Amino acid sequence: MNIVECTNVKKIYQQDKLEVRALNDVSLSIKKGDFIAIAGPSGSGKTTLLNIIGGLDVADSGRVLVDGNVLSTMSQTELATLRLRKVGFVFQAYNLILVLSALENVEFVMLLQGVPSSERRERAKAILDDVGLSDMYDRRPAELSGGQQQRVAVARAIVSNPSIVLADEPTANLDSKTGASLLEMMEHMNEKKHVTFIFSTHDKMVMNYAHRLVSLRDGQVVDDQVHER
Repeated sequence: MNIVECTNVKKIYQQDKLEVRALNDVSLSIKKGDFIAIAGPSGSGKTTLLNIIGGLDVADSGRVLVDGNVLSTMSQTELATLRLRKVGFVFQAYNLILVLSALENVEFVMLLQGVPSSERRERAKAILDDVGLSDMYDRRPAELSGGQQQRVAVARAIVSNPSIVLADEPTANLDSKTGASLLEMMEHMNEKKHVTFIFSTHDKMVMNYAHRLVSLRDGQVVDDQVHER
């Protein structure tokens, strides 16, 4: 069963008087439970593709289907609900809420979902323990290193057990040991709970962990390989 289907997806941006083709006729199917990395040089379209799959950006043409929903037919309210209930995001810039503690940041999506407070707190603490931040529950983002903020962002993305996690350069600010630990944790969720993970990355380690590697160049898919670690 495909959880994501992109068919002939195009996206063009205007930069001053220049027309930049971020995605040029991309077709890609992703099965439920895939652990997939989308790789390519800067400007190849990786982040644009993730943002379109997550409903944060809109394709100029083509069809994008996510968990049975054709995104172009959905209202903004429906897209917001899809993101809240089905999709976890790990942004390269973290996107943590600066006035909230690490624990409160991880709880936030569950708060929006209506999860009871005691359950929210228990699950948030457990996931922060898993990512090695058990002694930093009460620290705000400004009191955390870049790597620690990234771990909070990963914890927030996966704590609500979404169907899909979209991770834009998830190991960019982590040392190799911490990066490997996070990837192993996400791989465990993939195997045990069948959460679909889609990474954009430059990191060879992420590519090696991925069970499938799709390469983009100039907005087009140039390679698609399945491999085992």
